[in-house]
Amino acid sequence: MKLFHSIQAYPTAQPTIVTIGTFDGVHLGHKKIIDLIIASAKELNCESLVLTFFPHPRAVLQQGTEMKQLTTLNEKITLLENLGIDHLVVHAFDKEFSRLTAEEFVKKVLVDTFNVKKIVIGHDHRFGRNRTATIDDLIAYGANYGFEVAQISAEEINEVTISSTKIRTALEEGNICLANEYLGYDYSLSGIVSKGKQLGRTIGYPTANIELQENYKLIPQNGVYIAKCNLNGKTVFGMMNIGTRPTVAGTHQSIEIHFFDLNQDLYGQTLTVSLLQRMRSEQKFESLDALKTQLAQDKKTALAFINTL
Repeated sequence: MKLFHSIQAYPTAQPTIVTIGTFDGVHLGHKKIIDLIIASAKELNCESLVLTFFPHPRAVLQQGTEMKQLTTLNEKITLLENLGIDHLVVHAFDKEFSRLTAEEFVKKVLVDTFNVKKIVIGHDHRFGRNRTATIDDLIAYGANYGFEVAQISAEEINEVTISSTKIRTALEEGNICLANEYLGYDYSLSGIVSKGKQLGRTIGYPTANIELQENYKLIPQNGVYIAKCNLNGKTVFGMMNIGTRPTVAGTHQSIEIHFFDLNQDLYGQTLTVSLLQRMRSEQKFESLDALKTQLAQDKKTALAFINTL
């Protein structure tokens, strides 16, 4: 895959099959669209091209809106590359770009720059200044400028429409299993292991404290999760706590994971931890001994789940 960090950087040449969107999460609905542009590109002797934006358009156009996302930019790039597309254009979305009219966008971007022969879009796609143009407008432009328009209906994606919004809601409610089902892979959090207060090791459950590097990444609902991580080519399981650690008078949200059967210094390493199942809500215990008793039960629950995988 060739990556371009602006529309202007793309070298116009081979005709393309294009799709456009934010593709937050690169979920199963997105995958259906990507698979279609790849198949169409092979059939029509073109190259597949995905145009996406960063930052998220809603964060730019709706000032003051906190837009938590399912994927960081790097995660999105990796997921799209793994699907096998030829070109990915990540364009910086700003107010100036948002003021392009629908026809300016079609002519300057799709036709003159991307040499588009076919565009594939989702069932609810709108574009142009103030998002006023619809699928019918795009079909009309296609007839005028010589490209085909294919629309993916909601029914084609799934009987229950998969959307990034539904996945965000599932994660905010702690329903990691539903989120993973919609994504088609396990939701993950990546960050650098930093030193915490090291209280976990005093009760036999040492933890790696993970500091996320991007503050726009959506963190699932507080609670205790079964998780896994790839360390040196080996899958290591554990249990992760997301929350404020009320038993030890914590004041801010932290993400920490206790790995089973691992005795290794992880400080300074970047870990990607996948969440598999939520076991319970975070709670305040009357003592560290009571917390230790609960952690022993959590570990038993987690290992029973892991043995079913």
